Amino acid sequence: MPSARGLCSRGSPAALPGPVWNSARKPVRGHRLKAQEDKTHEAQTGVQGLVSTNGSAAQISQFTLDNGLRVVTAPAATGQVAAVNLWYGVGSRHEVPGRTGFAHLFEHLMFQGSGSVKKGDHFEAVERLGGDINASTSTDRTNYFETVPEHALDLVLWLEADRLATLREGVTQEVLDNQRDVVKNERRQRYDNVPYGTALERILRLGYPENHPYHHPTIGSMEDLDAADLDYVLSFHERHYGPDNLVLTVVSNLDPEDVRGRVERYFGGIPARSTAAEAPDAALDGLIGGPVRDMVTENVPAPAVFLGYRVPPYGERDFDIMHLLSAILGQGQGSRLYRRLVVERGLAADDGGAAADLLPFRYTPSLMLVNMIAREGVSGDELETAMAEEIAALAEGVSAEELERARAILERDHLQSLSHPSGLADAISSCTQLFGDPELAYTWPQRWADITTDEIVAGAKRLLTSENLLVVRFDPEASDESTTTA
Repeated sequence: MPSARGLCSRGSPAALPGPVWNSARKPVRGHRLKAQEDKTHEAQTGVQGLVSTNGSAAQISQFTLDNGLRVVTAPAATGQVAAVNLWYGVGSRHEVPGRTGFAHLFEHLMFQGSGSVKKGDHFEAVERLGGDINASTSTDRTNYFETVPEHALDLVLWLEADRLATLREGVTQEVLDNQRDVVKNERRQRYDNVPYGTALERILRLGYPENHPYHHPTIGSMEDLDAADLDYVLSFHERHYGPDNLVLTVVSNLDPEDVRGRVERYFGGIPARSTAAEAPDAALDGLIGGPVRDMVTENVPAPAVFLGYRVPPYGERDFDIMHLLSAILGQGQGSRLYRRLVVERGLAADDGGAAADLLPFRYTPSLMLVNMIAREGVSGDELETAMAEEIAALAEGVSAEELERARAILERDHLQSLSHPSGLADAISSCTQLFGDPELAYTWPQRWADITTDEIVAGAKRLLTSENLLVVRFDPEASDESTTTA
């Protein structure tokens, strides 16, 4: 589940703000954030330099093959490498009740062999070249990406085209059973058997009604994974994996026409899907209808509070407003929550300034999440009350300095996401798949430039209300010592 940091980029399938992280996303520690906050002017001028001075957005080339495959190229900042990034327009929102977790399961199956490549050989071929390779799944897409020496571009394009065209020839019952067990173990490690691991799952249940496409996490449920059968798995690939549902981005210093010729050679003969799958209706109006709560008592080291608010879909101006608001509230050591609850009052654990962010959903209302863990001796009630007070204070006003600081933080995060060819390729694929505009990868920070403090306050008044609030609370089980009477 992606967070909004580094928008138009990969994010993480299950990322949450604050000190609760899965293995796919690492926390940005406080000293790093502090050093970067001191570079406000550098970040602001950097955006203008990237967009205007070197004309990077104008160097994007895009074309569409006859089978519907959209291809985008852009120049790399470093020579002799090629970053290949594929965004398939299928994610957990395309799943139906009783069939959850299939998009993520397919992320695994795509590395288990095809008609021409044996199990594990795709990874081995890339890593033998010193390249990087991985994949991720979110609500709205499944993403595969490699960075290799430039001379290996043909190999990567052939590998990707082969598994798109012939994967179903390599998926057997044995492969399905093996990868189902791998995914189930991943669920145990990231969700079920770690402190606060089910937070995201609980948040989505409260934020979206039952049977809504965003009601369940990408990992799916154990029951649905157990029920996965080979025929349905093969039909899932046939319905969702086709060149007409794919954006392929190549970031390198090769001529765009050269890249186009190579892509045509490997992908041009793959037919479009005979029937394009439709996503379930994700339309959703209004507030959450809160406050709604999920109070959890289990074996956790300290109380943790997760607050959520439904906000507009990713891509709308009101989303951008709430994104800046989240940075004012809880991103960086200059944010309100860090200064007040970590430094001044000592109520929350030091998260380095990462207490608030947005889960950016393109096709339904997004969620703004605020998360903190209590320090020793602080109760969940005390921490939740203090967090609510700071959130409520946003409706009373924000300063121009706070807004400028928030803008600089978001710009910095965005620029960092583009600093490597792989990150740039991912951002371009994202903006093309979700918005049909690859240049947004470069120009996105301009969306924050004219947002005012009045708009921030108005957003707080309209959306940060009890009627739009969900709460997930984790409290430790009572210890034997505390429950024993004298």
